Amino acid sequence: MDIINLFDYATLKFIWWLFIGFLLIGFAIMDGHDMGIGTLLPFVAKTDEERRIVINSIGAHWEGNQTWLITGAGAIFAAWPMVYATAFSGFYWAMLAVLWAMFFRPVGFKYRSMIQNDTWRKTWDWCLFVGSFVPALLFGVALGNVILGVPFHFDDSMRSFYTGSFWALLNPFALLCGVVSVAMLVFHGGVYLMHRTEGIVYRRTRHTLIGSALITLLAFSAAGVWVATGIDGYVAVAGLAPGELANPLGKEVVRQAGAWMLNYQRWPLVMLVPLLAYAGVLAALLLARAGKTLAAFVCSSLSILGVIATFGVSLFPFILPSSSDLRSGLTVWDATSSHLTLTVMFFATIIMMPIVVTYTGWAFRVMRGKVTAEYVRENDHSAY
Repeated sequence: MDIINLFDYATLKFIWWLFIGFLLIGFAIMDGHDMGIGTLLPFVAKTDEERRIVINSIGAHWEGNQTWLITGAGAIFAAWPMVYATAFSGFYWAMLAVLWAMFFRPVGFKYRSMIQNDTWRKTWDWCLFVGSFVPALLFGVALGNVILGVPFHFDDSMRSFYTGSFWALLNPFALLCGVVSVAMLVFHGGVYLMHRTEGIVYRRTRHTLIGSALITLLAFSAAGVWVATGIDGYVAVAGLAPGELANPLGKEVVRQAGAWMLNYQRWPLVMLVPLLAYAGVLAALLLARAGKTLAAFVCSSLSILGVIATFGVSLFPFILPSSSDLRSGLTVWDATSSHLTLTVMFFATIIMMPIVVTYTGWAFRVMRGKVTAEYVRENDHSAY
């Protein structure tokens, strides 16, 4: 049996589109609830003890959850090197802003409770807020700009050049996508916080769920209407060769009104993807308010899957469309690594991914349970 040619090149390209989507959705679900809780921290916990309860609800897992981001970025680097190079240079300042904000998280977790000083601890609480809110906002802003098209082009030697600016990224549509991202993760984090706490923190968090769910659904709907009626999408009309080596400049692309809705006309079943986002939020809200917080967390995770998969399905086969030189846009079919690279990575992934998922599930099971005021007092020197 020829293992290397187990899948043809085009099938492998599609499989890697699914794998990277899985990793990014995994990051949004796992680290997303950490960012949501960090954003809620100053608002649902008023005393130092309440804030330590909130922080320790994610204290055992937050570092592990961040590995989803590293794994996702590594997978993009290996499977879609041109996407990695173009996106990371084009969004350079936005990426730096995300990293600078995320620096507050490990430092805040480690140092906040080391000194018994109210000002010291409140300062770090707001640093944790910044380290959670800013990345959540900018991740949504980045996806919004991808939908609009990113101003970049390749020269004859396939060097990519970004011709936009950081401030141009903060346009109205992209900021709306940022609102979707923040509200979605705050809702998801709120559901998880209810699952891990009780008492006054539980009740305050419960009150925030309706607001974050409503903003998520309204902003997601507004973004969908905007995409359908006010934003031109991109269509590759010639030159795409799924089974051939990457050659982004070999295709012809046109800009077309409503193009991001064509996949829903072509494959009506994918309409279930955005519907999953709505159903997940509503089910999670009802279950959380009924006290069934674990089931609510599963449903809010499904809503994140629905929101992010809607982005992927709408753009398919595009990964990173170009607004300044249409043919330079990168797609699933012309931005990937070689057949051999994708095959080797495929076998590494199908071996390692089940191990990672199983280990993560085991870790959450071992460290399950409510984080209470008694727990914080008994572990005053070891808890965050």
